[in-house]
Amino acid sequence: MDPIILSKRNRYLAFHVNRSSKMDSISNNNKRDYSSLQHGDGGLCGAGKISHDFCVALVWKTSLLHPHSHYPAYRLSAIASRSLERAQDFAKRHGVLKVDGTYEELAHDPNVDIVYVGVLHTKHWRVGLSFLNAGKNLLREKSFAMNYKQVKDLAEAARRNNMFLMEAIWSRCFPAHAEVGRRMGEGAVGDAKLVKAYFGSPRLDIPRSVESERGGGALLDIDVYCVQFVLMAFDGERPESVRATGVLLDSGVDDSVVVVMKFSRKRMATCTFAVTVRLPNNAVIGGTKGSIQVRGRTHCPNRVVGNGKVSRYSSARLSYEAEDVRQCLLKGLKESPRMPLADSILLTEIMEKIRKQVGVIFSQDSQ
Repeated sequence: MDPIILSKRNRYLAFHVNRSSKMDSISNNNKRDYSSLQHGDGGLCGAGKISHDFCVALVWKTSLLHPHSHYPAYRLSAIASRSLERAQDFAKRHGVLKVDGTYEELAHDPNVDIVYVGVLHTKHWRVGLSFLNAGKNLLREKSFAMNYKQVKDLAEAARRNNMFLMEAIWSRCFPAHAEVGRRMGEGAVGDAKLVKAYFGSPRLDIPRSVESERGGGALLDIDVYCVQFVLMAFDGERPESVRATGVLLDSGVDDSVVVVMKFSRKRMATCTFAVTVRLPNNAVIGGTKGSIQVRGRTHCPNRVVGNGKVSRYSSARLSYEAEDVRQCLLKGLKESPRMPLADSILLTEIMEKIRKQVGVIFSQDSQ
């Protein structure tokens, strides 16, 4: 089933986005005609590891998702980085056609339709507004921005400029998550009552994960995957209450945090995450008739287990979200039904509440 063609009978399919009002807001007239699109003219903002992984994923996407295609799904037309030398080296290694000297040049590059933003999320707000106001569609890495206000600014800029915008929560595009939605829609768990998600990975050797000036901490780095899973399971509903406790690193960012969320109709969710210890890294949805476990890794699962049935999937990793964005552009959508802006806004709002309760403050909060 095409995840964008949704059944009214089954509100859980395709991450519960069959609400007509949401689809109406997602689908608008596009400024550009993508009807004959064979590949997108893509730009890269940033020349770090995640941008490298994204380029590799584009090759995987062509070979795994379109094995009979002789052409890449995206043409990488340009790249910009803080370091011109680094951008030039990146372009040679990945076959990017052009190096723009600055982010501003990339924003106004006439050969670029969509930009993948892979810089630190401390930079997401500023560069994001620049690209959107220049008429560029955006796929931007998580976390979307540093706080709720910045995310609202970006969503408003996308709508004002009639541009596509998506937070790159790649988990939402994985076949395992689609299988969770299918099973829930079929009533495999009955009424979902309790969701648990865990993600712990020692990351003290990664500066962006532990330094305050880089937007570090477990919450913005990895808990985004736990909270998004809860929102997916509970149909994007706002929790009635959010309670969090945790401990901080000497740098002032969060080390380990436990979160309890209470939802309507006596439903609950817990998230446990850390950047100093290794946890089971799985998630479970418990209901009145059974349970569903998502295994492998919380952010890129490859198995779904429940009620005696096991489904296994290979992982094309970032390839799935690349294909999702391409399909959205072909359909003229301004948001991805798998990760709509309303979910990103609510996700950021919840994470900001958690962050303030455990005592993490970033300089962006006073701007």
